[in-house]
Parts: sequence; structure tokens; C-alpha cells
Amino acid sequence: MHFKSAKIGKNLMLTMEIKRDRYLKQLIESRHNGFVKVITGIRRCGKSYLLNVLFYHYLIDSGVAENHIIRVDLEDRLNKDLRNPDTMLHYVHDRIKDNELYYIIIDEVQLMDEFVDVLNSFRHIKNADTYVTGSNSHFLSSDIPTEFRGRGEVIHVNPLSFSEFYSAIGGDKQDAWREYYTYGGLPLILSFNTEEKKINYLKNLFETVYLADIIERHNIKNDNEMRELALIMASIVGTPCNPTKLSNTFKSVKNVSIGSQTIAKYLSFLSEAFLLNKAIRYDIKGKKYINTLSKYYFSDLGLRNALLDMRQQEETHIMENIIYNELITRGYNVDVGMVEIKKYDKNNKWTRIQLEVDFIVNYGSKKYYIQSALSIPDREKEEQESRSLLNINDSFKKIIVVKDNIMPRRNEKGILTIGLFDFLLNENSLDI
Repeated sequence: MHFKSAKIGKNLMLTMEIKRDRYLKQLIESRHNGFVKVITGIRRCGKSYLLNVLFYHYLIDSGVAENHIIRVDLEDRLNKDLRNPDTMLHYVHDRIKDNELYYIIIDEVQLMDEFVDVLNSFRHIKNADTYVTGSNSHFLSSDIPTEFRGRGEVIHVNPLSFSEFYSAIGGDKQDAWREYYTYGGLPLILSFNTEEKKINYLKNLFETVYLADIIERHNIKNDNEMRELALIMASIVGTPCNPTKLSNTFKSVKNVSIGSQTIAKYLSFLSEAFLLNKAIRYDIKGKKYINTLSKYYFSDLGLRNALLDMRQQEETHIMENIIYNELITRGYNVDVGMVEIKKYDKNNKWTRIQLEVDFIVNYGSKKYYIQSALSIPDREKEEQESRSLLNINDSFKKIIVVKDNIMPRRNEKGILTIGLFDFLLNENSLDI
């Protein structure tokens, strides 16, 4: 019986190498720790490239023999039989010939039946170190601590950050920014040389991979509802919403009745496929989460724009989405904030006003409050953007990120303003 090993650079035909140093470092630091390393992320974000090119060559350069690296691509039709758990177990055991360390690398492991049992069995091989990729967060993120009995580690790979994107193409930063916020950061997008090819790739990818995968996995009968919901989410990116509001939108705009529970379920499917990320609102003064409204951001702006036929490219909302993605990529926990204040209304009566803080960013003991602003042309705009930050009564750093190319500066009230490129291209930009 013949099985084909995992392909190097699956679905990636680029002449330049895209460095994914952040993720490669995580893989290197996780070697030999006794955990199953589960690499998750949206389909076509570069998980296979990370494992089968970057990590593979690191192992070879470190002196690991090629026949001690067992690689299987379960998306490949030639490996269909290996989707059977017992066949896979025998296949791996047959290739372990000595007591030296072996590396097991499996692409799209969720295609294998009973994959958790198989991976737990691999953990009992004393001289094996296991790495797998998968594209479904429900089975490959939330359940890992339980399913692997505390011996599973998640490494989540995102589409290219702007820094990774720019390191690959170089040139003028403004040109790179326009390219990035239009076509996104899926690595293969860099191999297309025309606008038409890029747009067609993104549209086809959404329909034939992402949407088709969700519909098949969850046995959705009305695929138009799911497609329309994705379209609506693309058009309101970064806008506070909830299933009830979205149900009303379907009724008023599409003249279609979809219950809020169904919409909540569909949103969870889009999130499980890593297409959307949910940011919950947090009452900063009340120190509690507010579940009534949340914001949703697209993990890749190219997919979002292609869904809208490249319309509605408001740079303000796109910039906010990209800042959110960058924060998530850096490993921060990110919420959207709300500060409630009291002021006199025109009738000289006290009234409550809610001010929005774009992002509350937490990492260990560190916390940052961040506002996204396309530009701050005058003092009035600066005061407007600073208003919510000035009403937060703690000493954590408050930052405004603007698209303008400016030198970092602090005003008299301690608010730091930095340019977008300084923020995106400097890993330590929040601590300058």
C-alpha cells in the first residue's frame, strides 16, 4: 500500500520566503515537551508551510535525519486510507525503527476519524514528538485541554501580519498598506500579479473552501442564509451587534425571517472556522463584561472585501480591524471597552453617556487602552479621540494609533499618540 508524505509548501508557490518567525519560535520552544502540538488557524493561512517548510528545514539543519521525520497530508487523496485511525497508527509505528527521536507531522488531522485517540496514542511513544495542523476551532482549540488530558498545546497561526507582508514585498509603505488592506494576508495572494486573479482567488476560496466546509460540517440546509449573514457581517465590521439586532437586519433589509438563536449558531460556525473573531464589550468602570453587544472582526480583510465585491472599503473600519488582528497576533487578550459618564443635558438634568474605547488590551500584568483614528488634523479631533481615555481612572497606558506618519508623542495628560506604521512594524510599539 502506497502513501504519499506531506508536500513541502502545500498550496504555496512563491519565489520569496515568508518568514513566520513568531510561530517558528513557538514550535522550537515546544520541542520534546511531551505535548501534542496542535497548529490551528484559518484554512490557507500558512500552517502547512510553517510545518513542512520552515520547521522541517529547521529540523534538518539541526541534524535530524530525514527518515526520522514522518509527514502525512490528510487532504491528499493518496493518503485517504490514513484517515482510518488504526491504519494511521500502524503506519507511524512501522516507521519508527530505533530509539532515536522521531517527529510526527500530520496536516489537517481533523479529517482522520477518532483523531484524538490516535494522537493520545502517539503520546505513549517515548521517542516521538507530534505536531498536527487543523482548521476547526471547536475540535482543535476549545477541547484540547480536556481531550489531551492536559497534554495538548495550541499554536494559533493567523494570516500574514502587515510586518510579515511588508517583509516579503518591501517597497513604499503606503503602497504596501493599500495592497494589504485591499487583498489581505493569505500568503498565496502574493503569488498573483493582477487584481482580477487576486479577487477571483479570494471569492473562490470563500465559496469553495470556507463556506462549503461550514455547510458540510454542520449540515446546513439553507446555505443562502449563511452566505447572507457573512455578507452582513462584512458590511458592519467593527459595529456593535448581537443576534437580535442581526435578525432585525435580515427582516428589514433582506425581508427574510431568521431567528436570533439560528443567527447565534451561524456566528459560532463562522468563528469556529476562524473567519470571524468576536470581541466582547467590557464596562471599564463597572469592571464587568456586557454581553448585550459585541463586535466582530474578520481574520482576513481580503476575504471580507471580496465578499463585498471590493466595495465598502472604508479605511477607518478596515484600520480598526487590522489593529485588532495585530493585537491578537501578538498574543494579547483584546476586548472592546465602554466608559459611562454623567453630564448635564440641555434641560440641565443629569444624563448618562457611554463612551467607547476601541480596545482594552491585556497581557499578564500589563494593560493598554487603545483608540484607532485615521487622522487627527486639529486639537478638536484630538480631544474627541481622547475623551473616553481621559475618563478611565487608572494608571495603565493610554494610546491613540493614527494613520498619519508622525513621530511618537505624549501630550500633557499622558496619552501616547503613535503612527500606524510604527505600531504595525515594531513588535514593542506599545511600550515606547
